[in-house]
Amino acid sequence: MSCLQFFIAVDVTVVNIALPSIGEAFHVSGGALTWVMVGYTITAGGLLMLGGRLVDLFGRRRMLLTGTVVFGGASLVAGLAPTFELLVAARLVQGVGEAVALPAAMATIILLFPEGPARSKALGIWAAVASGGLVVGFALSGIITAFLGWRWIFLICLPFVLVVIIATLALLEPDRPHSDRPVPLDVPGTILLTACPLLFASGVVTAGESNTSWPIAVIAISGSIVTAVMFVRVERRAANPLIPLGFFSHTGRVHANLGTILLSAALSSSFLLFTFYLQDNLGVGPLESGLVMLPLAIALVAAALVAPRFMTRWGAYTCVAIGLASTAGAMVAIAVVTTVGAGPGWLLPAMILVAAGMGFGIIGLQYQAVSDTTEYDAGTASGVQRAADQLGGATGTTLYIGIGFAPALHADNPFLASCLLAILGLAAAAFIAIKAPKESPRK
Repeated sequence: MSCLQFFIAVDVTVVNIALPSIGEAFHVSGGALTWVMVGYTITAGGLLMLGGRLVDLFGRRRMLLTGTVVFGGASLVAGLAPTFELLVAARLVQGVGEAVALPAAMATIILLFPEGPARSKALGIWAAVASGGLVVGFALSGIITAFLGWRWIFLICLPFVLVVIIATLALLEPDRPHSDRPVPLDVPGTILLTACPLLFASGVVTAGESNTSWPIAVIAISGSIVTAVMFVRVERRAANPLIPLGFFSHTGRVHANLGTILLSAALSSSFLLFTFYLQDNLGVGPLESGLVMLPLAIALVAAALVAPRFMTRWGAYTCVAIGLASTAGAMVAIAVVTTVGAGPGWLLPAMILVAAGMGFGIIGLQYQAVSDTTEYDAGTASGVQRAADQLGGATGTTLYIGIGFAPALHADNPFLASCLLAILGLAAAAFIAIKAPKESPRK
């Protein structure tokens, strides 16, 4: 299970560092280039809840194999893509594969370990492996891009795909069907959930371009609002909704997923802010950028290992509070460094704070989001949590970076504008955390 998380994490960070090289290869820049990242995360996030339902209905083993094969095939296409449009399309299909495979992997872990210290440790290992993937991604991204070319950042995951397929076939027992009757899937809800953030991202990116067509931007953003309303109405009437109505009766899960959206928005934005400042403002190359950001990845591993022990003693709520405060501090640090034009070394405090925000905040929220699950809803809870993480990161990147760096706004300091927007989002997350039900620390 952790191997799957590992190569997906590798894929995230290597793409982040290689974005400028991809843009240069296809003569693409600005908002269009962000689709290499945003398109993937939105598709994955929009389909994760359907993936969670598929896991509950058809079994963890079957869906893990299906998702992994789809992800691997799309990675191969992305690495060989002759055009930017085909690359983006392959990234969208990668998101489909992740949306099916990750809930299956996470649901397996949840059901193998009961609530309490055992599950905290298991989720900590899961997060540590993901952080290890980020370390490898940061370390390899510059080397691969500089010496092999950006295409290999997608091809590098293929050996991991093969390992996951073999391990799944060998170690996981065949799935037991929950019912002999076919269960209808909420396809309209899935389409609407995916279309909503895609339209929103398209509208924000279009509005920010200097030669923007405002009617198109307004139509896209308005369309995202309409699809959001339609999604709620469809879910209320669906025979088998993506999110069963009973899910929202668990207040702790709802608050945890809302907090995840806002925290992931800031964390994902920070990665792009680091990359843009290093490569565009300071002129640091991809190889050097990967090395400069290596301390961030190492700190992520450390935070992911410490957080579960801390959470076992002090509770998930305290971890979430530390994560939110650390991320807010990181945004302040990024704003200061980019405003004064300091060198790469001055980003180190911000990187450590981002690592603490992800290690403590995301793990704490993840634990809260899957509390009180059973064999019949673990996939759904996992899918919702992963969707909140993915959609929050994609939407936040689109909103914070899209507005801050919009050519149409001619911002004097786009980094400062993006950081202020992220801090506002974190303040909202803190308010949600305060209102959330508190659990007692486990001794």
